Amino acid sequence: MDILGTLQKLSMESGFAAFFVTDGGWKNLIMIIIAFVLLYLGIVKKFEPLLLCGIAFGCLLTNLSYFIGMGENALYHPELWEAFLDEASPYYHSYGHILSNAGLLDIFYIGVKAGLYPSLIFMGVGAMTDFGPLIADPKSLLLGAAAQLGVFVAFFGAICLGFTGPEAASIGIIGGADGPTAIFLTTKLAPHLLGPIAIAAYSYMALIPLIQPPLMKLCTTKEMREVKMEQAREVSKAEKIIFPIVVATFVILLLPSTAPLVGCLMLGNLFRECGVTDRLSDTAQNALMNIVTIFLATSVGATMVAQNFLSGATIKIIILGLCAFAISTIGGLLGGVVMCTQWVPTLPALSAPLSRQASCFLSSAADRSIFSRHVSYGTCLFYCIVIVKC
Repeated sequence: MDILGTLQKLSMESGFAAFFVTDGGWKNLIMIIIAFVLLYLGIVKKFEPLLLCGIAFGCLLTNLSYFIGMGENALYHPELWEAFLDEASPYYHSYGHILSNAGLLDIFYIGVKAGLYPSLIFMGVGAMTDFGPLIADPKSLLLGAAAQLGVFVAFFGAICLGFTGPEAASIGIIGGADGPTAIFLTTKLAPHLLGPIAIAAYSYMALIPLIQPPLMKLCTTKEMREVKMEQAREVSKAEKIIFPIVVATFVILLLPSTAPLVGCLMLGNLFRECGVTDRLSDTAQNALMNIVTIFLATSVGATMVAQNFLSGATIKIIILGLCAFAISTIGGLLGGVVMCTQWVPTLPALSAPLSRQASCFLSSAADRSIFSRHVSYGTCLFYCIVIVKC
């Protein structure tokens, strides 16, 4: 028995050796350190822990198992997905090729690529959302549009920095302050940028307590922030049941490409409001959301392959994402100020920026309201798709 030869073979085939003998192995080491940092932020600092922990561990797994030239034991294979997206490849859009050669995280990622996970997340969001305040005061829907200012600014900024139209739209959607929308749109338009865009979107959402309060103080007066919100009127049960049906019908006919997200959002809300599907509503809000979150976060983290993530484009995306988020906040705040000034007798007054339950137009304009934030999803997606197609 050749013990020395066995040990030598083990040393050459181990992941530790791959850091030094493979092309760009040092990049994997950097990504592993980044994964540790993200895990620290999620666990210790509690920055969106339900998502950030999964994303960080997915990043860790893919960079521990995939090295250039040593991909036979990899959990995620970026070259499979490159062939999947290459129109000249014989494996273009071939899930069969993916499944026959896939690692575990490749299989998870199919749900992202097919748009399954974001749509199921939206079903859960719909089941948790009370659209009563929006139905009672439809003018608040305008804030959903006002709070998309950062989407446009980031889009044109990305074009100026050399990104393509689809890539710029995917970056701009970070300003919508919604992770599933960013993931869904990016998988359709620029899947190679999914990792940095997802990290930027969820990181800035986690940093809301740091980013938004200074902007709120800058754009509003103390009096505006001290008035408590009150719902305009009581909304009937029939209105709440009819609302998701009408919205799904109108929005999907207006823009069919929004059908997966808007359809699932409204289906979840119908489960909540109809009164005869309490078990389904509870499942969508809890068990289903938790299961899908595990698959979504881990598979998104898997796309953070060192060779793709460590680039100048990632730095640009992080900066543009912050600009999109901040400018969207300012746009919504200014929209709230205008609406409050113009319609003081008929609109609810403004509230303290850090109170989610009492927040009205200024805080909902910052995409934190319990109603305007969710209605703005379709608006935001609509804007990005229209921009790209034009």
